[in-house]
Amino acid sequence: MKIRLDIFGENHPDLALSYNNIGSIYNSQGDYPKALEYYEKALKILLDIFGENHPDVAMSYNNIGVVYDSQGNYPKALEYFEKSLKIRLEILGENHPDVAESYNNIGDVYKSHEDYTQALEYYEKALKIRLDLLGENHPDVVTSYTNIGSAYGSQGDYTKALEYYNKALKIQSDIFGENHPNVAVYYHIITGIYMIAKNKM
Repeated sequence: MKIRLDIFGENHPDLALSYNNIGSIYNSQGDYPKALEYYEKALKILLDIFGENHPDVAMSYNNIGVVYDSQGNYPKALEYFEKSLKIRLEILGENHPDVAESYNNIGDVYKSHEDYTQALEYYEKALKIRLDLLGENHPDVVTSYTNIGSAYGSQGDYTKALEYYNKALKIQSDIFGENHPNVAVYYHIITGIYMIAKNKM
């Protein structure tokens, strides 16, 4: 960052990248105020240089949304995720991995609000794009199946939850083989759902 400041000055995309990277480290450490400080510095530079409609600006909005989501500030998270989605749809069109990421993140916010109908709507949009672009056997598809399964489980629809968790399990088994920690995680989740469902009968 210091070198880039010395060479390029304050308003340069490479400096925005440095700010973004520093923000990511603070976010990983759970220091959300510092993460926001650096993500917002990056956003300001990118807006000054590129204007509103640019993939890097969409990424900055998304990063800020992630921090607000981690803080539990769901209205602000939704605001920034929706800004990111709007740009991505305009620039990249509907069928793009970044658009799927935005749909998934918005779904996460609604799930945190316990608005499972809205969460499922966005999770299913993300899933459709990922299946179209990546095919069935991909980790991002596993993420979508897991999120959908979790939303159904949270609203007490254990049959649908099991359907999606089993889909995720199959992909994990196909990718990693049966004897892998990721596969064990899904067996554990599925067992837990069976136990919850049995106790509620």
